[in-house]
Amino acid sequence: MINKIGQIMLYVNNQDEALKFWTEKLGFSLVSEENNEHMRWIEIAPTKEAGTNIVLHNKELIAKMQPQLNLNTPSLLFFSDELDSLYQDLKDKNITVGELVTMPTGRVFNFADNEGNYFAVLEKK
Repeated sequence: MINKIGQIMLYVNNQDEALKFWTEKLGFSLVSEENNEHMRWIEIAPTKEAGTNIVLHNKELIAKMQPQLNLNTPSLLFFSDELDSLYQDLKDKNITVGELVTMPTGRVFNFADNEGNYFAVLEKK
């Protein structure tokens, strides 16, 4: 039985730029990084104590190893208790952000990473 989401695999074109975006612009923490002869594994999370982490994988390498995989961006929804300040912070850092929208579940906006992949942030009611 599955009882927890362990990691989210995010396939990126440039691991260094992706790491810089997520840590320097969004304030995520580097949880671990491994670079061996087969692949580079970069694990990040909103905090080091977060239960679910994102792994930044090299898209080209994964496509060669497992060509059957769909390497499109997963649809990630983050939660925030301070939506207005986060929204302004991302705008101040010149990150592409969408409009704040009120949904039945709460207010939400989307943002794009350095490769143009879009993610959403929700302030739950």
